[in-house]
Amino acid sequence: MIDFHMLAVQPVLGLTPYQPGKPIEELARELGLEPAKIVKLASNENPLGPPPKALEAIRRALPETARYPDGSGFSLKHKLARKLGVQPQQITLGNGSNDVLDLIARVFLGPGRGAVFSEHAFAVYPIATQAVGAGARVAPAHDGSRGPRYGHDLGAMLDQVSGDTTVAFIANPNNPTGTYVTRKQLEDFLTALPERVIAVVDEAYSEYVERDDYPDALAWLDRFPNLIVTRTFSKAYGLAGLRVGYAVSHPQVAELLNRVRQPFNVNHLALAAAEAALDDEAHLRKTCRTNREGLMQLEAAFQRLGLDYIPSIGNFITVDVGREAVPVFDALLRQGVIVRPVANYGLPNHLRVSVGTAAENDAFITALERVLG
Repeated sequence: MIDFHMLAVQPVLGLTPYQPGKPIEELARELGLEPAKIVKLASNENPLGPPPKALEAIRRALPETARYPDGSGFSLKHKLARKLGVQPQQITLGNGSNDVLDLIARVFLGPGRGAVFSEHAFAVYPIATQAVGAGARVAPAHDGSRGPRYGHDLGAMLDQVSGDTTVAFIANPNNPTGTYVTRKQLEDFLTALPERVIAVVDEAYSEYVERDDYPDALAWLDRFPNLIVTRTFSKAYGLAGLRVGYAVSHPQVAELLNRVRQPFNVNHLALAAAEAALDDEAHLRKTCRTNREGLMQLEAAFQRLGLDYIPSIGNFITVDVGREAVPVFDALLRQGVIVRPVANYGLPNHLRVSVGTAAENDAFITALERVLG
């Protein structure tokens, strides 16, 4: 039989597939647990579920699922444009923001080109970069002396920019560390970055942020034409299962992204749900309040247990369990609690824990106390 590795393009051979959080159904099958008693805090999902207005929009849209969706996403793009204060032609819709990140790599990266991103940054950046045969330069994260430990060091990222660099990825806040760069730090970075380099500011968790010095990068699109801002409906808007995200950029950049975007990449139900979710401000406020209280609950537990953690402004928190984290993760699984080991991010002693409801957080804390003995 032929070895199909011989037929694959070289960059793909070096890739390691993205590992998502373990599904509840899989854990139930493996350990014989009752699904309803399993707590999943592994994938930074909204514990409150989708907005009620989105669910109602899905019900109304169901009879039309035999037809292709609006490939241009006209209605959603126009509603987003009004909400964000941009033009519809600046928006590119994606099958989740991961899809948009992949589009950016396909347009602006390739053999002989390179991307820059930080140590401990979101795993999709190296995957998207390597998949198109581009090189990657990884800047060391802050060590705690000049910025938040594990956070993006934008000065170090600028030092990594070379003649072949065409894209710089910045997650703000960053997954899995929950750290962020301030308005001044990001503005200084964008000012110093050569205009031939596309700056991708990934704001997947921006709706959760409650910091006065956190930047809204959309405000700088006119000033920095090489800026792309990506966001998603998967997190605060509770639509992770429907997969819808977007990028906002210069119209010419958006036109290039749309050249490689697959037709109908956002499905009919996702378009309807996302548009309705923008109107459900009460659900978004409740989501952010639940998240704020949950972070405080988890931080207090870590302090009581004497565990170091990385202060987070997202809907997750990463904790140092003081030992190799994978055995702790496995032991938590047997307790019916799913979290996320992050050794693949260079954090072998850490677990990332999504913020759940108060009861879900309590279940995790109780299980962690048992596991740590």
